[in-house]
Amino acid sequence: MIAKTTTKSLRSIPKVRDSISFVYVERCRIEQDAKAIAVLQEDGRYIIPCASLTTLMLGPGTAITHAAIKNLADGLCSVQWVGEDGLRFYASGSHPSSSVERLYHQAKLWADPVQHMEVVRRMYSFRFPEPLKEGLTLEQIRGLEGVRVRTVYSRLSKETGVNWKGRSYKLKEWECADPVNRALSVANTCLYAVCQAALNAVGYSTALGFIHIGKPLSFVYDVADLYKTEITIPVAFKAAAELMPNFESRTRQLCREKFVEHRLMQRIIDDVDAILGFRATQEESSPVGSLWDNEKGAVEGGVSYGEELDEEMSV
Repeated sequence: MIAKTTTKSLRSIPKVRDSISFVYVERCRIEQDAKAIAVLQEDGRYIIPCASLTTLMLGPGTAITHAAIKNLADGLCSVQWVGEDGLRFYASGSHPSSSVERLYHQAKLWADPVQHMEVVRRMYSFRFPEPLKEGLTLEQIRGLEGVRVRTVYSRLSKETGVNWKGRSYKLKEWECADPVNRALSVANTCLYAVCQAALNAVGYSTALGFIHIGKPLSFVYDVADLYKTEITIPVAFKAAAELMPNFESRTRQLCREKFVEHRLMQRIIDDVDAILGFRATQEESSPVGSLWDNEKGAVEGGVSYGEELDEEMSV
């Protein structure tokens, strides 16, 4: 039941997390309001212009009308159904005219062995405070990464007093794992959801990974690894050190705080764009796609080329 119908500014909406063009809402009803959408919560009614959004994230307890979805689609805004505070990713919907520039760029890098290797090196380099030495093999880089991560585990174990015996996790033996390993699994799951939501929102493929391969979320795992030593590993050790009865819930709470503190959603997009060397070239997607051409690369779609053929044959 809506207690009030007063309209307030977007800045004052409670439980809405706005990260540039991302807005998260929960426990509300969303309706059409002219060319915008109206968010109805117990303490008021809030108007959000669809044109100002890239992605609307719908959390638990959200109901949305067909007319509101149409407004969002007309405004080229994608919609995601997520868990509380975006810590789970369930499904998404986007406008058919959404840009595919990032997807094409990613696919070209992924398919070219030389450029693929360059991206792998940049993704590993991103994790180190100092540039990697020239001439290192991929095996040597993986070895350095292993040392870096083990050093982080060792340092946090000493700082928090949590005993660290190594990473050990089996889904079917969840209760057998020690608290810090369970906290790591919970925290990483939250991180994967945020990474998936960010990549999906701007059009990257979650399957075309550069370091990880062969899974539908390979690129999600690539991107998540950029932030684990900064965010999820410290969170897991802190949660394990507190050892509260509901420490798994506490782990998710700490993740939420860290994600907001680091403005992670927007950081992911900026960092991935930089690593892949992506720069947007088109301001707006055409509602009509192009046609592949073996000589010209692409020709205009939505055109009857039969008329040209008729003219050529009549000459």
